Amino acid sequence: MKNWLLRTFVGAVCLAVSAPCFAVDFGDFSSETLVNKAWKASAEGDIEAVAQYADKCLELYGDIARDMQSRLNAFPQGSEKEVFGYWALNDVATILFIQGQMYQDVEMIDEAKASYNQIIDEFHYGQTWDPKSEFFWRPAAAAKDKLVILESGINVEMGDMSSAFLTTQAWKALDKNDYKAVKIYTDKVIELYSDKAIEMQKQLTEFPTGDADSIHQNYWALNDVGTSYFIQGKALMAQEQTDEARGAFEKLIKDFSYSQCWDPNYGGFFWKPSEAAGEELERM
Repeated sequence: MKNWLLRTFVGAVCLAVSAPCFAVDFGDFSSETLVNKAWKASAEGDIEAVAQYADKCLELYGDIARDMQSRLNAFPQGSEKEVFGYWALNDVATILFIQGQMYQDVEMIDEAKASYNQIIDEFHYGQTWDPKSEFFWRPAAAAKDKLVILESGINVEMGDMSSAFLTTQAWKALDKNDYKAVKIYTDKVIELYSDKAIEMQKQLTEFPTGDADSIHQNYWALNDVGTSYFIQGKALMAQEQTDEARGAFEKLIKDFSYSQCWDPNYGGFFWKPSEAAGEELERM
């Protein structure tokens, strides 16, 4: 249930950053510092701090970010250094996403939608660096996903947007016969990580071997994208969408044949989604 008092209180905080009720440490006031502090406050469930960090970032860097946005007609490409060159745009888009997600977590839906829409409308070409997966993801695309979820009422959790988290959630949704959630999770893995997975696939002429840690580390995107296509195919089969399921399995075999999926049961082992997809096709 939405907490009216929390809504009123946080709204007052957001309108009065110049005289905040809660003292927060803005550090060196750089956009990077404010984003990092917002991530930390979000993890701690400190909505008031997140609001203050977001507002301070917009106050200091919003105009610079808008100027960077106005000079683009596509997402910046090139080296990491070149993409980081749009630091203000990236950080403002990121901190708004953090704020929107925080509002969504406490069921302040109107405020969450406002944050997500501001990213889409004003800071669309911002990108966020994921140090774990070592790639840039796009807050505007994630915000659109969040809005679809809010409008549809489907209860899905995107977590840190990592391929591992999303693929795990897809498996859980498949087990629950929640096919709408399966599509959301698997589509997001495919959207975010297919390019990296194809790059990994091209490096191989056979299935990777070695210890589990090295296979996870070196081929994470390939493994998770291939697995997501398999999950998607199984969900489509369960819904008797045979042609669509065939397409998912064939795509897996064609483009991600060397993917492997870790099964933690029986001491842990890798199985091969492309081989399992071939077996499913034979049974059709």
